Amino acid sequence: MIIEQQEYYVKGVSYSIRSAEEKDAEALSSLRVQLDGETENMDRDEGEAYIDPASFRRIIHVDTEKLRNLFLVAVVAGEIVGYSRCEGTELKRFCHKVEFGVCVAREFWGRGIGMNLLEQSMEWADQTGVEKMMLNVLASNEKAIKLYQKSGFGIEGVLKRDRRHADGQYYDTIVMGRFKA
Repeated sequence: MIIEQQEYYVKGVSYSIRSAEEKDAEALSSLRVQLDGETENMDRDEGEAYIDPASFRRIIHVDTEKLRNLFLVAVVAGEIVGYSRCEGTELKRFCHKVEFGVCVAREFWGRGIGMNLLEQSMEWADQTGVEKMMLNVLASNEKAIKLYQKSGFGIEGVLKRDRRHADGQYYDTIVMGRFKA
């Protein structure tokens, strides 16, 4: 699905949020590798589960066509600095919900980009009849958990020792959900 582009100005930075386009595929492929290397909060280590530009083009094409999918990008001065996705399913028992994920380049943290990607996704979900948004977040990512709770998400469960990071330690994953407002 496609949304109308939105413009923002926060802490001296102008940026826009818009639907991903197939021409964004190369930038998204590079950005995803960069983001995975910037924080332990992501599901992957840097370069792991690489998605090449051709595969990103296919994802964007599918997300544009499907009513239960939304792929957004955040753009600063013509450069993609973050993105989010909502992905639904056609299975009748689960078609009322979507899974949400978001990431923003470290250089642009603290400027509301992640929050605005989330808000645009929630608005889209509410307008298109999505009844529930779900997400997973690293239990130690307290800042993100607070942001999600402030946005109406509740903790639905904890996956104990769900992940093992490069430091050899196990970490829990929090499962969160938000029902249509």
